[in-house]
Amino acid sequence: MQAFRRIKDEIRIIAFDDGPFEFGKKGKCILVGVIFRGGSFMDGLLKTDIEIDGSDAQEKIIKSVKGTRHKDIRLIMLDGITFGGFNTVDIKELYKQTGLPVIVVNRKKPDFERFKAALKKLPHAGQRLQAVESAGPVFWVKLNGKRVCFQCTGLNIKEAEKIIKLATIHSLIPEPLRVAHLIATGIVLGESVGRA
Repeated sequence: MQAFRRIKDEIRIIAFDDGPFEFGKKGKCILVGVIFRGGSFMDGLLKTDIEIDGSDAQEKIIKSVKGTRHKDIRLIMLDGITFGGFNTVDIKELYKQTGLPVIVVNRKKPDFERFKAALKKLPHAGQRLQAVESAGPVFWVKLNGKRVCFQCTGLNIKEAEKIIKLATIHSLIPEPLRVAHLIATGIVLGESVGRA
């Protein structure tokens, strides 16, 4: 793991969130990536589709990151480690394949025991469970008097905290993730709803 020499205010972040989908239904759901300068300026938008409860989210994120014309991205940010239901992402593998540190942000700490029990019922359970283990311990960062939790790889905890604080402007969620969520829900439903 290589520490950042300096974290600039306009560090380029690519953040991913999925759009709404019908639980239990086979098919695809949208996965949106936005490229932000810190938390203040959106530079780009990426879109792909993933299988609901499938196993292609990690591959699609890697392909999106490697294929974008934006070559100065310094960090990947994810809204959890699952997309489209239980389509899991191994953040250590994501870091290894892209060379970019990864921060996973959640509003509250996941119920890992319940989550693992659900994963065991799905195909490729071992691979999915490995992704959960690979994400590592949960840390907390205080934002505007409240706390959100995060996991990270490829950077240290203090660097991750600094980037989360830098990118969080209008809510408890970093702006790149908030905007990815708004765009994904807006595309699927015709109007953005909910919160990241």
